[in-house]
Amino acid sequence: MRIIVTLITRGSSNLISHNTISVFDQATQERHENSLLKSELENLQKENRAMRQLAKGPSRCPSCGAAAASTDGFDAAAANQEQLLQLENAKLRAEVEKLRRALGTAAADGAASPASPPFSAATAQMSSNRSPFEVYGGGLAGRDRQSVLGLAGRALEELKTMCSSGEPLWVRSVETGRDILNYDEYVRLFRRDDGPGDRRAGWSVEASRETGLVYLDATKLVYAFMDVNQWKELFPSMISKASTLDVIRTRDDDDGHDGVVQLMFAEVQMLTPMIPTREFYFARYCKKLAAEKWVIVDVSFDKAEADVGTSPLLTCWKNPSGCIIEEQANGHSRVTWMEHTRCRECAVPSMYRAVTASGLAFGARRWVATLQLQCERMVFWVATNVPTRDNSGVSTLAGRRSVLKLAHRMTSSLCRVMGGSRGLAWSRAPRAGAGDVRLTSRTNAGDPGEPQGLIACAVLSTWLPVSPTALLDFLRDESRRPEWDVTLAGRAVQCRVNLTKGKDRCNCVTAYVSSRADGQGGEWVVQDSCTSPCESIVAYAPVDAAVLQPVISGHDSSGVALLPCGFAVVPDGLEARPAVIRSRREDGAAAGSLVTVAFQVLASSSPAAALSPESAETVTSLVSCTLRRVKKALGCQDR
Repeated sequence: MRIIVTLITRGSSNLISHNTISVFDQATQERHENSLLKSELENLQKENRAMRQLAKGPSRCPSCGAAAASTDGFDAAAANQEQLLQLENAKLRAEVEKLRRALGTAAADGAASPASPPFSAATAQMSSNRSPFEVYGGGLAGRDRQSVLGLAGRALEELKTMCSSGEPLWVRSVETGRDILNYDEYVRLFRRDDGPGDRRAGWSVEASRETGLVYLDATKLVYAFMDVNQWKELFPSMISKASTLDVIRTRDDDDGHDGVVQLMFAEVQMLTPMIPTREFYFARYCKKLAAEKWVIVDVSFDKAEADVGTSPLLTCWKNPSGCIIEEQANGHSRVTWMEHTRCRECAVPSMYRAVTASGLAFGARRWVATLQLQCERMVFWVATNVPTRDNSGVSTLAGRRSVLKLAHRMTSSLCRVMGGSRGLAWSRAPRAGAGDVRLTSRTNAGDPGEPQGLIACAVLSTWLPVSPTALLDFLRDESRRPEWDVTLAGRAVQCRVNLTKGKDRCNCVTAYVSSRADGQGGEWVVQDSCTSPCESIVAYAPVDAAVLQPVISGHDSSGVALLPCGFAVVPDGLEARPAVIRSRREDGAAAGSLVTVAFQVLASSSPAAALSPESAETVTSLVSCTLRRVKKALGCQDR
């Protein structure tokens, strides 16, 4: 903060003095100020690099010399702290740029030598070292704000057309029955050429459209989309990080979020570290079209065309995307979603190419399916008329809500671990024969929802010649659980709690007790199952009975420390493959699943500890053995 005060004071005093000095002295003073500002920028850049190094790995505190915690990736606290540091640093740069523009204007008014260009050679060099977060995180100047507001208005009109048009803009696929964008017609209709990827090699275009009925009223949906924390809660399997960087325009009137435009960041993931996450910086515009009709549109933009638009760090771009929300009867909403992105092409493992190319990984179909699933969960969370057969083992409404809340936190935590976020430093397991296991570690020093200390994580993804439905049924079958659950050591389990949280009875929370335990003591296993047409998740964690019983009685579950493990199951994306029965199974003839197995273990109770080879071997063995047992039980060991 001392830097900000100094810069503002110096800049303000010099601007005042420009009114009294001569033209020659004014030019000299301007060059001197520019030199000082460049120096300030260089110092800020050095500070930023030092902050990153401090957050990334073991080091010593610059002020006290104490040893810092060792991490192989960013835990949640460190990641948030780094973002705050970057945002503050970017705001300082934005303030410097404002002073530079003010000095240039003052020089032009005084008829002195021409003002320095906005991006000199020195600042261009420094800009090339900035991340997109630093460029966009500093907010926008007045001229940029007006430009974004105009872009948001055009994006709104484009989204409305894209959501309502049929042929020739959208062509229905005979094989899948889904809409395919006619890109030549799109370019002709909108004459798009205002962002990276339109005319450059190495960029791929993805466009998809989906419509679905959501069990939540339009007003609540709009509020959730405009609140970044609620938005992340709606898409726990898709959004690994998200933040609101700036509010460009507040609401036009007292009618909710009508007219609000805000600058946002989001990291979108698949549930495997083998697919790189997609990072987007975009403006979100919320507009009320009619009494019961809203539109949410996202669109990327260049804050500095000569810098960001060609930066290799900017890998993903949103053409106008978003949804139109229409209020229906009984508190339901009809959502029409259109997703249109451009991304730099990157290497994708062969088994994930079909699911990525089909839009199942990042397209509108998955956005709508995830939204429907989470809105169902919210409805069942507040429901008071759930049938007894779907609500066993918990006697009170408070207990039901407490258990459901615990299960949702468990699944959200597992999803954050499974994705390929840049906040997790993934590496291949060193042990031969372990398969393509990915390893990482993180520290928890303040979250009561997880054990304190160093946490080791291992994830393994593969293809299985089993349909997603059959695989999910197998994982949920309590009689077959000892066949794959390595933590049970072959012991049978019995279901004591079963809470339904969706129309599909596979969407449920269960609590199992092993044959060695009873209802009063021992260790239980809490499991959360979620399924949609695009993905299924089975998250589970052992919980001591003494800890779980108060939760079942209705006490707050936020302090229950869990390290969830589990599975993510995704269709392999080959929808056009014929579904036929053959006496002899051939490659490519049967429906398959992409399955990811994840394990987490507490490697050390000390956050400052480093991941030992023994801990890495333990978590690698757990994930490899679990997948091997699943294959054996399903009769596909040779796959």
